[in-house]
Amino acid sequence: MAGNGVVISLLGCCMRRNAISVYILNLASSDFLFLCCHFINSLIFLCLDCFYISHPDTFVNIATTPYITGLSILSAISIERCLCILSPTWYHCCRPRCMSVVVCTLLWTLSLVLSILEWYYSGFLYEISATITWKNIDFIIIAWMTFLFLTLFVCSLSMAIRIFCGSQRLPLTRLYVTILFTVLVFLFCGLPFGISWFLLFWLPVPLYSFLCRPHSVTILLSCINSCANPIIYFLIGSFRQKHQTLKVVLQRALQDSS
Repeated sequence: MAGNGVVISLLGCCMRRNAISVYILNLASSDFLFLCCHFINSLIFLCLDCFYISHPDTFVNIATTPYITGLSILSAISIERCLCILSPTWYHCCRPRCMSVVVCTLLWTLSLVLSILEWYYSGFLYEISATITWKNIDFIIIAWMTFLFLTLFVCSLSMAIRIFCGSQRLPLTRLYVTILFTVLVFLFCGLPFGISWFLLFWLPVPLYSFLCRPHSVTILLSCINSCANPIIYFLIGSFRQKHQTLKVVLQRALQDSS
């Protein structure tokens, strides 16, 4: 939470924002909110568990909004960089200046709408008997997240191929290293939470009970993913550089230069 808070404060107040920094700012905000939800949920669990009182996973449900947003923004970053590689003339000359802000606003809104529908029809807000409708909403969310994952995977793979393979290789800049490491960490640590959260409850009751403990592991992995992003920025930005401020380090990590 502290690392993402530093990224938010630097990008929000101390640095001039560009296309990529707007996405990183929103990604750090989603990670910060995701960690806040699980931190508060853990505190509630510890306090009530001392008195043997069960508690609902309220903040775990709320954490789905920043989780979906984080995946959406990471996919948007990959699409932007692919457009920059495949059509550099359009990207540098014809791309709207406010495109990043508009895209992030739409992604936050869409994630919130999907989460509210999920909460409403699953009975999280209050008890209702609309199981069929809830499964339809859940299917829509799964389809959207699957599309985001495939987009993220294809775009990231395209970037890696253009950087490491072929006759016309792209220079390996700090920005590309930052994006590729962020995507890799998400695939190994962040993606399992989405799979378990939206697929686990469709399973039969005995199998659901058997997989409850692995579901807790995916929550831990997703928190590691949100914690790792600011560490990636500052490690890449400070590579081969000493005695730099956090602002300069973050700027270097987001620079499209080696």
